Amino acid sequence: MTTYTQIDSNKRRSFLLLTTFLIVVILVGWVFSQALNNPLILYIAVAISFTQALIGYYAGDKITLAISGAKQIKKENNPELYNIVENLTIATGLPMPKIYIINDTAPNAFATGRNPHTASIAVTRGILEKLDKNEIEGVIAHELSHVKNYDIRFMTLTVILVGFIVLVSDLFLRWTFWGRGGNREEGGGQTQLIFLVIGIVLAILAPLIAMLIKLAISRKREYLADADGALMTRYPEGLAGALEKIARDTEPLEVANKATAHLYIANPLKEHKGKNARGWFANLFETHPPIEERIKKLKQMA
Repeated sequence: MTTYTQIDSNKRRSFLLLTTFLIVVILVGWVFSQALNNPLILYIAVAISFTQALIGYYAGDKITLAISGAKQIKKENNPELYNIVENLTIATGLPMPKIYIINDTAPNAFATGRNPHTASIAVTRGILEKLDKNEIEGVIAHELSHVKNYDIRFMTLTVILVGFIVLVSDLFLRWTFWGRGGNREEGGGQTQLIFLVIGIVLAILAPLIAMLIKLAISRKREYLADADGALMTRYPEGLAGALEKIARDTEPLEVANKATAHLYIANPLKEHKGKNARGWFANLFETHPPIEERIKKLKQMA
């Protein structure tokens, strides 16, 4: 897959994700409006879905950075990191992204934004403390590849939209058990049952939807970013060394969660259960390809 093909694919996936989200929320609103014989619910669902989609598209990166506890820095705050990012963007012809640091000693990083002109790169304090300059360059180049290929738009949208679906399912369940608990009008029990069924279905489907969306973020995306980043620096050993150190580090990233985990260069949740404890079926549903395979491919490029 060429770079231009990857960019076009990511733009199409982003549009498809937004469209699917709008359809799902509006459909649920229609079901509720029919169940309660109240068309206002449908209008509210339409308004909420479009509002959330716009928020996800235009402010998803800011929300993601806030959730991650990232703080923006200027050149005077960390000249070495700033110079690494600046040199790589000049070499690749990309706009200079905003730079953020997460105050956590677990080594990790991610990129976010709608496009290269609104991109941001966040690295943890652990990246700066535990990696050498060549390894940091490798990590930054990997994230800039996500920026260049528009991976960041699709991955950021999943954080906001999937999280919203989970929130809606929780809201339905709470409404069912508490908000309608005192309803004793004729038909109230049936309405409450409808709420309960829909809430339970959504509560079950929400993590499945999240998993399917994460699976849509193909593992080839990470392999491509690794290869593209190695070409940027012309030193594959730098990124390979960074991944080795990140893999050996057992500290979980405190600010990460299941909604944002797929953004990072490596799984930040660090569920170390032993290599053999996780079977092939479990690994099939990982948001990142096996880090050993990524390191192997990078060393083959050297």
